[in-house]
Amino acid sequence: MADIKPLTQGSAADSGADKRRTQRVQIAMPVIVRGKSGTQNFDETTNTVTVNAHGGMLLLQARVGRGDKVMILNPKTTEEMPCTVVFIGQREGTRTQVGVEFAEPSRIFWRINFPPEDWNPSQRKKAGPLTSSAVPQPKKPG
Repeated sequence: MADIKPLTQGSAADSGADKRRTQRVQIAMPVIVRGKSGTQNFDETTNTVTVNAHGGMLLLQARVGRGDKVMILNPKTTEEMPCTVVFIGQREGTRTQVGVEFAEPSRIFWRINFPPEDWNPSQRKKAGPLTSSAVPQPKKPG
């Protein structure tokens, strides 16, 4: 199962002035990206870095520019979403961070449960140590 980590304000991937319409979740999910790089069509298998109901951040070898149209395919569901490239970020080896925005928001495309919009990770209750009184005891036949 993929490791899902909601991003917190002030993290490296989130500037304080950059307010999100929906909660971003840090998760590496396999995707297939189809589009054009210059005059060449490309079909690249990669992973997401972060996702939300409006799109996500991917790492691509193909060279794309802001405003380019691409299709994102979820290989687990075979569902495709038309997207627009909205962000070109840092290079990581042979790949570049690419932010894409869905043509229409979809909370179900990624097939994960997003935290509620008012979720604040700093207010999350921490689980305390288990005590014998916290562990359910089997009922004795009676």
